[in-house]
Amino acid sequence: MTQPTALITGCSSGIGRALAEVFQAAGYQVWACARKADDLATLSAAGFIAVRLDVNDGVAAEQLAARLSDEVGGLDVLINNAGYGAMGPLLDGGVEAMRRQFETNVFAIVGITRALFPLLRRSKGLVVNIGSVSGVMVTPFAGAYCASKAAVHALSDALRLELAPFAIEVMEVQPGAIASSFGANASREAEQLIDEGSPWWPIREGIRARANASQDHPTPTSHFARSLLHAVQSAKRPRLLRLGNGSRAMPLIATLVPKALLEWLLKKRFGLHRAL
Repeated sequence: MTQPTALITGCSSGIGRALAEVFQAAGYQVWACARKADDLATLSAAGFIAVRLDVNDGVAAEQLAARLSDEVGGLDVLINNAGYGAMGPLLDGGVEAMRRQFETNVFAIVGITRALFPLLRRSKGLVVNIGSVSGVMVTPFAGAYCASKAAVHALSDALRLELAPFAIEVMEVQPGAIASSFGANASREAEQLIDEGSPWWPIREGIRARANASQDHPTPTSHFARSLLHAVQSAKRPRLLRLGNGSRAMPLIATLVPKALLEWLLKKRFGLHRAL
């Protein structure tokens, strides 16, 4: 049998690295993408085909597609995992911060999938888009991130319909709290934005709390990766897969709790219940 091929973006650490490991162990040839030279060296040493890729670089995506076509000829699984969380008040970050968030979390999914479409079509492959429960359960100080993941949900539904005639499946994954570097990276993003000149400066601890919320009792990345592999290998793949602590509870709360009550709870949780 021909060895199946999986390409995973954002493999430097966390979810991406864990996915690369479990897919490799399951017999896939894994093309593991990252941006930094040190990360690429580590991935290569682990036996992956390490690929330098900035998901926002359209030329690099086309070059990757050409190389994959020459060396393999098809693609069985594409996992659009690369992304980050922009934290802080929406008006502090403004349009530029939101544009950067959407470029990586949303536009890149379309760009990478478009570049690799001929290979996915040839293999009747699967596209896995890593979204977030934050696209369903919207919270303050993460507006750009929540909006980007809501967009991932919408484009995944659209792609699923549009790729059906080519026998390409689309699965959306909405993780809850997963043990990774996401929280540290989100905190770093928030600290770059927190400034004494901000109207929200008096409640900056609420911003910090939201940046770290993704690491509240997190599910190990290895467990997440094994569960996702199982779903990929299932005879009937789910359209939407929720994995990790809070991944089922948060959407349920967002659906069932009255909006006014939910907003009051969120305002109190993040210090927005008093006048500034």
